[in-house]
Amino acid sequence: MEYEIVNLEEKKAVGISAVTNNKSPEMPKIIGGLWDEFYKKVYGEINDKANNKSIGMYHKYQPNGDYTVSICAEVNSTNQNYEVITIPSGKYAKFIVKGNVVTAVQEFWQKVWNMNLDRSFVCDFEEYQAGDDMDNMEIHMYISLK
Repeated sequence: MEYEIVNLEEKKAVGISAVTNNKSPEMPKIIGGLWDEFYKKVYGEINDKANNKSIGMYHKYQPNGDYTVSICAEVNSTNQNYEVITIPSGKYAKFIVKGNVVTAVQEFWQKVWNMNLDRSFVCDFEEYQAGDDMDNMEIHMYISLK
C-alpha cells in the first residue's frame, strides 16, 4: 500500500467519543452508533466548521487494547456544545483510500495491522472528504508515526 509521510500541525475538532476494544464483540456497534448519532444530531449543531469533512479518530490507546474512538469535525472555534478533541501535531503516514465507506475502511485497517509501520499509537484518523456517494468516497487515512 502506498503512502506519503506528512507532518501535520495540531488541529481542533468537536464531536462525540466512546471507549472500545478491537476484541470486543460490541466494537462495531459502538463505532457505528457514534457515526449514526454524529450525523443525525451532532454534525448539524457544530458551529464554525473548518471544512465539510468528517473525521473518525482513534486515540488514547491503552495496554489492554482499549482505545477512544471520536467522531468529529475540524473547527476554527472550540466554543461548542460538544467535546473538544485535539488532533496532535506530528509525523503521520498518509494513505488515500477510495471506495465504499465501510468495506474500503475495513480492508484498509486489516492491511495496516499487517504493515511494518513505526507506529506511535498516539492518534490515527480517517478524514472523509466531502461528498454523498458512500460507495465511492475518498478517505484520507493518517497513522501516527514515531
